[in-house]
Amino acid sequence: MYDPGVDAADRAELERLIRERFDAGDFAAAATAAIRGYGPELFGFLIGLAGDEQIASDAFAAFCADLWRDLPRFRWESTFRTWAYMIARHQLYRASRERGRRRREVTPSESPEVAALAVQIRTATLEHLRTETKDAFAELRARLDPDDQMLLVLRVDKDLEWRDVARILNGDKAPAALDRDAAALRKRFERVKGRLRDLAREAGLME
Repeated sequence: MYDPGVDAADRAELERLIRERFDAGDFAAAATAAIRGYGPELFGFLIGLAGDEQIASDAFAAFCADLWRDLPRFRWESTFRTWAYMIARHQLYRASRERGRRRREVTPSESPEVAALAVQIRTATLEHLRTETKDAFAELRARLDPDDQMLLVLRVDKDLEWRDVARILNGDKAPAALDRDAAALRKRFERVKGRLRDLAREAGLME
């Protein structure tokens, strides 16, 4: 079931499908489609940043529960994918702070399909990542500050627009405030790239 991510065309279709089910009031079907479509890339995002299987698994379980519970209140002021990343990031920080504490999950009595999907996605993604060989640049990224790693993942790996990156990292705000945050993040991004280049030179990967 592991999926490295949804490409742009499939993502547009997935967003349409989630919105269609949402507008019909079928929140269970919308949540199921969202977790099935975006779950693998979001869990990969969490485990890549956490560097710890248990923390990432706890955060993903809580993410699924939050999505299930809060979906009817989503206002569609961003793409669903951006909103999902906002929830995932929040739960990652909580799981890191509350390590070892049991996190809420979607139970089979609430939604058998969502509960089963969450388990399947965690299992398949972990199996893939355990057999994947890290390249040298991935090792260098791991030496960056966690917030800088997250910025690189969202912008480079996930190809999110700057305003969406600002939403995920700084919270939803008025458009003008988001634009200011996005501009600041672009400058920070250039500094992070410079730091990564310096590390690569030190490691003999670049001249």
